[in-house]
Amino acid sequence: MAKALTKLVVLIRGGGEVASGVAHRLALARCRVCLTEIPNPLAVSRGVAFSEALYDGKKEIEGVVARHVTSFSGIAKAWQEGEIAIIIDPESSIKDALNPEIVIDAIMAKRNLGTKLTDAPLVIGLGPGFRAGKDAHMVVETNNSQSLGKVIISGEAEKNTGTPIAIDGLTSERVLHAPKNGLFQTDKKIGDTAAAGEEIAAVAGEPVKAEIGGVIRALLHNDTRVVKGTKLAEIDPSGDREPAFTIRDRIRAIAEGVLAAIQMRYNI
Repeated sequence: MAKALTKLVVLIRGGGEVASGVAHRLALARCRVCLTEIPNPLAVSRGVAFSEALYDGKKEIEGVVARHVTSFSGIAKAWQEGEIAIIIDPESSIKDALNPEIVIDAIMAKRNLGTKLTDAPLVIGLGPGFRAGKDAHMVVETNNSQSLGKVIISGEAEKNTGTPIAIDGLTSERVLHAPKNGLFQTDKKIGDTAAAGEEIAAVAGEPVKAEIGGVIRALLHNDTRVVKGTKLAEIDPSGDREPAFTIRDRIRAIAEGVLAAIQMRYNI
């Protein structure tokens, strides 16, 4: 299988947790992967997001490296080094130069932000906002249900529930959102501990406090401008740091669904 996938060029829109999990799996299958991102990513699960390479030059997740590049030649060089390429390109205009066999929309915006059925021989949409046969050739289910990772060849993915995955029975209490528009600032890092009621960040000077105690599993990059309601952080009440830097089972299931869709299309 790996040999058959080696020559496939895959463009993935997005650089957050889901996009990165898919990119990681396809890189292991020896696809040539390029991620496209916005200039100031809003990923909070930065321990497992290749978008961090835009700040640090490169990002390694479970043995796979993504490198920030700025040109087509940079993409080619990253591939030669066995790396994933990630480029700032909100419109994914590099697609015309790459001529990918596969385009995957992993922005997770819950709506289609411009991906078209004609973008590549195989277009895959992740989650709500895509209809198989209209916006994408196939859609992969991302909702944390029994259908997680299912390849949809007709119809749409399940509607977004809006409820975070429960950890130790806690859901919405774990997640912090911006109370207003403004500049997000924090001295905390992913993996740090926080006590219930502790201020872990501020938006335009307004404190953002943890509702529960635990490990900071996800945290927006410092000095990012946000709008009211933007997701800022997640607290893991289990107290375990490892999940902050490990691909979640849910993301692995989505990535396996994407791989299954590719196998279906190319009879691999």
